[in-house]
Amino acid sequence: MSELMEHAIRNGEGRLGPAGQMVVETGKYTGRSPKDKAFVKEPGSETHIDWGMNRPIAPEKFDALLGRVGDYLAGKDIYALDCYIGADPRYRLPVRVLTTYAWQNLFAQDLFIRRTAETDDFKPEFTVLDASLFEADPARDGTRTETFCLVNFARKMVLIGGTRYAGEVKKSVFTLMNYLMPLREVMPMHCSANLGPQGDVAIFFGLSGTGKTTLSSDPNRPLIGDDEHGWSADGVFNFEGGCYAKTIKLSQSAEPEIWDAVHRYGTVLENVVIDPVKHELDLDSDKLTENTRAAYPVEFIPNIVPGLMAGHPNMIVMLTADAFGVLPPISKMSAAQAMYHFLSGYTAKVAGTERGVTEPTATFSTCFAAPFLVHHPTVYAKLLGERIAKHDVQCWLVNTGWTGGSPPAAKRMKIAYTRAMVNAAIEGRLRDVPTKREPFFGLEIPQSVPGVPDDVLDPRKAWSDPAAYDAQAKKLAGLFAENFKQYEAAATPDVLAVMIKP
Repeated sequence: MSELMEHAIRNGEGRLGPAGQMVVETGKYTGRSPKDKAFVKEPGSETHIDWGMNRPIAPEKFDALLGRVGDYLAGKDIYALDCYIGADPRYRLPVRVLTTYAWQNLFAQDLFIRRTAETDDFKPEFTVLDASLFEADPARDGTRTETFCLVNFARKMVLIGGTRYAGEVKKSVFTLMNYLMPLREVMPMHCSANLGPQGDVAIFFGLSGTGKTTLSSDPNRPLIGDDEHGWSADGVFNFEGGCYAKTIKLSQSAEPEIWDAVHRYGTVLENVVIDPVKHELDLDSDKLTENTRAAYPVEFIPNIVPGLMAGHPNMIVMLTADAFGVLPPISKMSAAQAMYHFLSGYTAKVAGTERGVTEPTATFSTCFAAPFLVHHPTVYAKLLGERIAKHDVQCWLVNTGWTGGSPPAAKRMKIAYTRAMVNAAIEGRLRDVPTKREPFFGLEIPQSVPGVPDDVLDPRKAWSDPAAYDAQAKKLAGLFAENFKQYEAAATPDVLAVMIKP
């Protein structure tokens, strides 16, 4: 770790933070470029890949671009890391990560599972090569833009260029696992997971910004992992050995474990601003981007599950940040409703968070992981549905977004309330609580939750104008219905029976 940080500082790649963090700016790209990912179309994998969701590139284009990248890298320093993806030794994937930036290799070291001994019989099955500053020529190379993330299952390689954002490395190996694991009857999941005192496992599905990392970091429930997992015939295991947390407006009081990890030596901070006068992290600043990030080893969280593996989940929480202000803050789902919402993968953006977003905007990312899926979404849905049925899993939908009206009048749900609701659900304290059926989405709303005012639980009551709430709810229901049309032909009868209708 120290050697990589010394190289990064000497190379001018970033600066030291007040606690010895590696603080870097990623330049033009402060997030992933999912539209610039493509898969080499080759006989060994092409029948498994959903080409409706994923873009192909010809093998000869990949080979030619790889040759040009090789010429570009000749004589340059390359940083290498041999690591594993997958805490379960039966399913782990040996990967070699090659980067041109020292800080990106530190990033990978923080996030992936490190070798326990240099003498182990390590043979990389895949190589990830990140040539950040090399830009493609779309007309020549067959890429969409100068940025590219190309996956070649025949050559067992991922080739990245045209972007310094290190999240591309992290998500490229998740993409590999999303291809490989279903072929071995393992369900890959974009979720966080933790373990209760009775051996009970809870998993939290959700898109970025919905609270996966925050809600799974609980001092009373050891963390299995914060972002990516596999669910095998034996239980859940973390894909990674680290955490990748959003830091914008991070609160020390509400999120103390993450706060402490962000303020430790060796943590990589992407696009986090340092106050020039106080020389302290300004975690409220979105000067560079709202997508400020921290990468740190999972052991920076004080309460983790040894080995990052546990048994079968008995609780699934699907997280959404509803900017329309209409979804209940917590609601119970049947197994069929859980499958519907899993295939839908809904969250929303609030006005003002991105350029051009002037009103609440729905985002549907199937399986809560659309940019990283390789097989058709129904492959993952089938695996999840089988596990929900076999292990009698309770399912909850939790809205960490807005309530009390339509933005800007709406307010974000308090983290303290959300924690109280989630804890009550996963601890079984809501099992026998009376529920009220919500009319637009068919969800069951608990009538009381310890530590949460009753008027918070019913979103319609939080609006000063009930008619306006009804209109907004009908609008969102219509968006759900329109989005789900693409899955109707493949949906099972029980899922079709709970489809949301406008």
